[in-house]
Amino acid sequence: MLIGNVGRDPEVRYVDQGQAVARLTLATTERGYTLQNGTQVPERTEWHNVILWRKLAEVVEHYVHKGDKLYIEGRIHYASYDDKQGKRQYYTEIWADNMEMLTPKQFSSANGTAPSASGSSALNTGAGQGQTTADTGTSDEPLPF
Repeated sequence: MLIGNVGRDPEVRYVDQGQAVARLTLATTERGYTLQNGTQVPERTEWHNVILWRKLAEVVEHYVHKGDKLYIEGRIHYASYDDKQGKRQYYTEIWADNMEMLTPKQFSSANGTAPSASGSSALNTGAGQGQTTADTGTSDEPLPF
C-alpha cells in the first residue's frame, strides 16, 4: 500500500489489441521527527514507478494529473535489462491492483458541476467513490515505454 502524490502527468499507451497501460511516478514522504536525545531526523521522500493496466489505466488517463494524491495497492515487480554498454540494469516497479483517488476534484468553471462518473464501469465498482479495482492480467513482458 502506498499513499502519495503523482510526480508528473501519467504516460498512457495502448498495446495488444487496445489494452491500456499507464505509467506514473508516485512520491511518498516519511515525516521528519526528533529523537529523545534531540537528534533531528529529516523528512524523506521516496519515488515509486507505478504501472496500471486496463481499466485502471483508462481511469488514470482521464482523471489523474500531476500533484494528485493517490492510494495504490499492488505488488512489487523486479526486472532487469542490458543497457547500450551491455551492463545489466535493475529496476523496481509497483504493479497496481487497486487505486483510490484521494484528491477532491475541483468543480468545472464551465458549468459549475463536478465530472460525473455514473456511466463509467471503471469508476462504478461499488467499492466507494473514487475507488477503482481491475483484473490486471499482467504479463512478464517488458513495457513498451
